[in-house]
Amino acid sequence: MGLELYLDLLSQPCRAVYIFAKKNGIPFELRPVELLKGQHHSDAFAQVNPLRKVPALKDGDFTLAESVAILLYLSRKYEVPDHWYPQDLQARARVDEYLAWQHTALRSSCTRAMWQKMMFPVFLGEQVPPETLASTLAELDRCLQLLEDKFLKDQDFVAGPHISVADLVAITELMHPVSAGCQVFKSRPKLAAWRQRVEVEVGKDLFQEAHAAVMKVKDLPPADPATKEKLKPSVQVLLQ
Repeated sequence: MGLELYLDLLSQPCRAVYIFAKKNGIPFELRPVELLKGQHHSDAFAQVNPLRKVPALKDGDFTLAESVAILLYLSRKYEVPDHWYPQDLQARARVDEYLAWQHTALRSSCTRAMWQKMMFPVFLGEQVPPETLASTLAELDRCLQLLEDKFLKDQDFVAGPHISVADLVAITELMHPVSAGCQVFKSRPKLAAWRQRVEVEVGKDLFQEAHAAVMKVKDLPPADPATKEKLKPSVQVLLQ
């Protein structure tokens, strides 16, 4: 059995892994895992990833969790072009720096913004206190400013003059609040120009393919009672 990737393209890390694999011509078998149906909690999926999260990778008898680990594993195994994860010590350190920061910063605020602005009221039928959403959007704005000032600066890409896995991880995060109607790029010309460069490097067709599902999530019908009950324990933390 060849490489298998367990993904749901509603997930931003899954989109990063999907784009990376497709862009670099890495052959894989897509194993869809539908998060909104709770398929990641199944016993069958737990055999692949006991953490019950996507993305997950299976390569023969070898399994791997966590999107950053998966991206770096693929970059090393398939010897992709150097710019994705540079050999140069300091260039690689810049990529690593962003990947280490984003977990508890941009990732958290983008996920909360999407769920509080759209998924709770539209999909789950739960109203979010205005002050909670306002606080989340303020934190998102703070993280966007850090993305510009600390990481992007006056460079073409997050970690330097060339696209890297850091850019894929960043852009897939930002498309989460965009899908909920947040004007992430409207008043940020530097960030908007960076997005265009990333899309060109990835290829507009692949970029749109990877984000098609999340951009349509606003049109989902309300969740049925069983789905609400299944999701509630794992998503309530996003209201805090």
